[in-house]
Amino acid sequence: MFERYGEGEHIIFHGDALDILSNEIASEFVDTVFIDPPYNIGKRFANFYDKWKSEEEYVQWAYKLLDGCIRILKPNGTLYVMTSTQAMPYFDIYLREKMVILSRIIWHYDSSGVQAKKYFGSMYEPILHCVKDKNNYIFNSNDIKIEAKTGAHRKLIDYRKSVPTIYNTKKVPGNVWYFPRVRFKMKEYENHPSQKPEALLERIILVSTNEGGLLFDPFAGTFTSAAVAKRLGRNSISIESQEEYIKIGLRRVLGLEEYKGEKLLSPRKISIKSNRNG
Repeated sequence: MFERYGEGEHIIFHGDALDILSNEIASEFVDTVFIDPPYNIGKRFANFYDKWKSEEEYVQWAYKLLDGCIRILKPNGTLYVMTSTQAMPYFDIYLREKMVILSRIIWHYDSSGVQAKKYFGSMYEPILHCVKDKNNYIFNSNDIKIEAKTGAHRKLIDYRKSVPTIYNTKKVPGNVWYFPRVRFKMKEYENHPSQKPEALLERIILVSTNEGGLLFDPFAGTFTSAAVAKRLGRNSISIESQEEYIKIGLRRVLGLEEYKGEKLLSPRKISIKSNRNG
């Protein structure tokens, strides 16, 4: 059983990702898939506890998910997959037999508190960037260029060229990305234990979809992917199993102000309202 909200450009499903993916999404239908699934590390997401009975059960569940996402991708489609550092080797080995892995990206960030004392604490999350056809995929490089600090600041000359030329001041990012984690006081903050920053999704969506393209996210969480897609003129299909987070998507993506009689307010507005009443 599932519920569906929205029509046309942005659709939200409330239900199980595998069931909806298998029965409601057509083959070769979407341009880009962004997967940020449960990591199997024991986090609590509303009424869902992110821990399988064994690593083997988690991996087999993940493989079904990956197969479904590959099925719905267009022939020139792109798949981005995030998971824990512990599980990524399973994902990597499985996907390299089914797709072309163009990049293994590292999203690194600042510490949120005291780090581990008996080992090196994790300060990054890995992302696989995969395509079906290495000769036919979307990569809008000009839309994501960043400052080339060495060339821009030091005005170095590239003497390897036939005519010595100053290094470019802009470049396509490498595969190590720094974006701060989302904090409580940030404008984009939502009440969720693993919210991804808008800047991270913006880079992915800009480079791998064109305007009017379709993004699919089977674990929407705070619906950052769909919200950014909407802002950038892309379409989206999102799935979320937890009612608490569905309310975020209804407000953030579809612009609804009420859900089953409940006012839909952002944490920021709730905080302001509480301060005023206090």
